[in-house]
Amino acid sequence: MGRRYPAAGADTPGRTTVSDVPAVLRPRRRARRPRRRAPVAEDAVRTAGDLVADGRRVDLALAGTVSDAVLVDLADRVTGAGIAAVSEVTLPARDRLPVVGVALALTGPVPDVDRVAARLPAARLLVDPTAPGAEGRCRALTGRRVRLTAGRGAGAGLAFVRCLAVLMAGEGDLAVATTDPRLIAITGERAAWNGRTSDSWEYVMPWGAPTEEQHRLVAAGHTVRVQVPVRGSRA
Repeated sequence: MGRRYPAAGADTPGRTTVSDVPAVLRPRRRARRPRRRAPVAEDAVRTAGDLVADGRRVDLALAGTVSDAVLVDLADRVTGAGIAAVSEVTLPARDRLPVVGVALALTGPVPDVDRVAARLPAARLLVDPTAPGAEGRCRALTGRRVRLTAGRGAGAGLAFVRCLAVLMAGEGDLAVATTDPRLIAITGERAAWNGRTSDSWEYVMPWGAPTEEQHRLVAAGHTVRVQVPVRGSRA
């Protein structure tokens, strides 16, 4: 006979306590995943090189107050690694950005982004679909290089799809930043509906996101860009 475990107490018929359940059958608390710390520029570029060798493009994301020296050093390392053609550097928009040999993506308040973008027509602009007036902004940017981010809060998915429909119908170079399987599928459908060629748009996913999905998309002929955070700027 198997081992018998204590029955419920007489005062609580049919009820067991946690102590009555074998430890191996008790639900385990899911261990929290340790957050990856953003690598320094040297390590970030090395990671970027590995991703490029594995068939993906890269975005090196700087945050906080980014000095000219930090940006130039990062761009020089990307160029030296021979991956500049498939790389972008994302940073907060500010006046008098130095000229570097890597494509830039601008984030920050809309007035700041638009002011800098007026002087940098090749820069990619980040758009939050949940921001006020986002759909109208997308209409104004249909001919530019745009990255549609995931957004947050209630209604973010619907806002994303509305902006996606506007941008996919345009002629700009579109990047779609999401790991949501539903939005990934909708993006592919919208691209097919609008006759988008594979070189006119791409998926963007964060470093550390499940690589199985990235590999599946690349194998299906899609372009995937992985965003690698870079330490070395003052947040």
